[in-house]
Amino acid sequence: MTAAWNMLDQLRRWGPQTLAGRPAPTLAQARAYCRWLAHTHYENFSVVSWWLPRRLRPHVEVIYAYCRWADDLADETRGGNEALSLLQWWRRELLLCYEGFCRHPVFVALQPTLRRFAIPPEPFLRLLEAFVQDQQQVRYPDFASLLQYCQRSANPVGQLVLYLFDSYDARRAALADEICTGLQLANFWQDVGRDWERGRIYLPLEDCVRFGYTEADFQARRCNGAFREMLQFQVQRTRGFFDRGEQLLPLLPSEAQVPVELFLRGGQAILQAIERQNYDVWTQRPVLSSRMKCYLLGWVVSRRLWRYATGVGKR
Repeated sequence: MTAAWNMLDQLRRWGPQTLAGRPAPTLAQARAYCRWLAHTHYENFSVVSWWLPRRLRPHVEVIYAYCRWADDLADETRGGNEALSLLQWWRRELLLCYEGFCRHPVFVALQPTLRRFAIPPEPFLRLLEAFVQDQQQVRYPDFASLLQYCQRSANPVGQLVLYLFDSYDARRAALADEICTGLQLANFWQDVGRDWERGRIYLPLEDCVRFGYTEADFQARRCNGAFREMLQFQVQRTRGFFDRGEQLLPLLPSEAQVPVELFLRGGQAILQAIERQNYDVWTQRPVLSSRMKCYLLGWVVSRRLWRYATGVGKR
């Protein structure tokens, strides 16, 4: 394996043109591949995975690998028809995996996870629908249409986490959806500039009209009063998703509470970072510093330890 992740290199090794001529990797090789991908591509993965039960780490790594491949097939290739064709290929490989036929290392590693946790194909398929949608839709007329996108792009991830912790039911899934939608929205507001460079606007067009922010303003990357008011409005209503989703935490097994809360608090911290920059996400993309990440980790863990020691919320 190469020292760093590169989608085009991986397509040459494991893409549709070469996969048929290669022997399928063993389960151990496939899991090693997914572990390498997860820890190479995502800088925070090792921090979050440290708080996962050891038995779940390979399963989380393979689900991350599935999502990473799908995301990069959409965004790290030439896009358009090529991306759509590759995403269709990835969908076929997923369905073959459910039928018991696996060739790609991600699906060789994924198959035992699907069987152990009885995960249906729908969450994986909805994620692919979101990546396809990104190739076909680059503007959202209103907030309702943006939420529909989040149902495909973000909410399946939380549902997959519930399956891994043997905690999936309708009530928990609805609350997990609140957290995941909040995380997706926070990412949109954080990445206005990056998305614009890809030709995408996730800020609802009805809100752009309401606050008087035009496409020409996007083109100029203009952070004016209209933009600040609009982003402040988005940040405030995004907080509601985290507030509602927080009700999920006491409904989870204790071993799931720290990693889930870390994601929730991280999303809230992104909103605070946007506010600290006075909503100017054009000049500088708001991120969490290493110090802030350590603070969040310490705060979440100490609070969990206190709750456990005092008997509050034990499960």
